[in-house]
Formats: sequence, C-alpha cells, structure tokens
Amino acid sequence: MIAKVLVVEDEPAVRELICFSLKNAEFECNEASNAETAQQLLNKSPPNVIIMDWMLPGKSGIELTRELKTQSTTSDIPVIMLTARDEEDDVVHALECGAEDYITKPFSPRELATRIKAILRRVSPHATDDVVEIGKLRLNPASRRVKWKGEEIHLGATEFRLLHFLMTHRDRVYSRSRLLDNIWGANVYIYERTVDVYIRRLRQVLEPYGADKFIQTVRGSGYRFEK
Repeated sequence: MIAKVLVVEDEPAVRELICFSLKNAEFECNEASNAETAQQLLNKSPPNVIIMDWMLPGKSGIELTRELKTQSTTSDIPVIMLTARDEEDDVVHALECGAEDYITKPFSPRELATRIKAILRRVSPHATDDVVEIGKLRLNPASRRVKWKGEEIHLGATEFRLLHFLMTHRDRVYSRSRLLDNIWGANVYIYERTVDVYIRRLRQVLEPYGADKFIQTVRGSGYRFEK
C-alpha cells in the first residue's frame, strides 16, 4: 500500500526536492504552499503523514499543527516538523503542539524518508508494505496476497484492506465510523452498516480455515482482531 504524504512548505525549491525524494522512496506526495491550501487538501484526501514547515505565510506551521491535533478527523495524522529553527526550545514547543518528529534544515532526503517509514510503522502500520503474520495467517500488502499455512486465500480489494487494518491494529476495538474513515476514507458518504456487510463477507472467506473467529464483534462498540 502506497502511503500518502502531504508536504506543507512555502519554498518551491524545497518542496520540489522533498516530493522528488519521497516519490523515489515510493510515497505518494501532495503539496501545499500555505495553511489554507493544506487544510483544503486534508479535507479532500487525508494523508498518512504531514511534513510541516514552521514558517508559512499567514498561519504558521505550528499554529496549523495545533489546530489539526484538536480536530477529530486529523488528530491521528502524524506531523513531522521540518524547519531551519534548531533551538532546543523550538523542538520542545513543536512536540508539545503535537508534532511527532522534528527535522532541521538542511536535511537529508534519505533520512526524511526513513523517519516517515519509522513513524508509519508505529502509528499507521496499515500504510506500510510490511508483511503481517499472526499465527498461521500471513498478509503481504506488496503482493496483495493472504495465505493460511501457505494456502492462498482470495479476497476482494475492500476485504483485503479491512483485514490488513484489523491485523495491524490487533486487540483494539474500532467503531464502524472509525473503520469507514480508515478503509473507505473520511469523505466517502456511505452507511455505517456497510462495514457489517464487509465484515460478514470477510468472515465467510476466512471461515473454512477457522480464521473467522479472529474477527470479533464487541457489542455496542465495533470490531477487533484478536487471536
């Protein structure tokens, strides 16, 4: 699965360098030169990670980060602050405002890509291509294959994404609305009961292998993957 990165940077040359290096590292990259454009892109298609410059025209990157962390639709998106400000107080302030990481300019594009991957493994494992293996069930995002003891299980695209998300967030309960946001996208308007339909389809495919019991219904709350 290709992770989406939003780069919020007002200097075109720096923005171009970041996006060029990220695309070479197999990330999808969107660009914004100011906070207003960034917010519009976030409303349209939430990314997996935001690269945020501190000094932006109008509203600063710090102000935007603070606002995003108070909004339910964007609070979980990790922010990496990328800035020329390198004082210890600046770093502390950025982290206190909600940034997950802090990189100073000039920066190494290779290090930036590595930092993004590390954050995704921690907060958004479903956005990486890391193989997930739980018991006899093995899911490979890169090849889009699911296997049980080496035998391939054929899933539709949505069922695959749903299983991938649940496996990478095992033992955590997710409501239908949270699953809709993560699997279908925050701006897709469909009924929450659609989740129930796809959960049922996924269980039916996994049932012959006895793996359907891993997907548990938590009454009044949602679903979780538990082995």
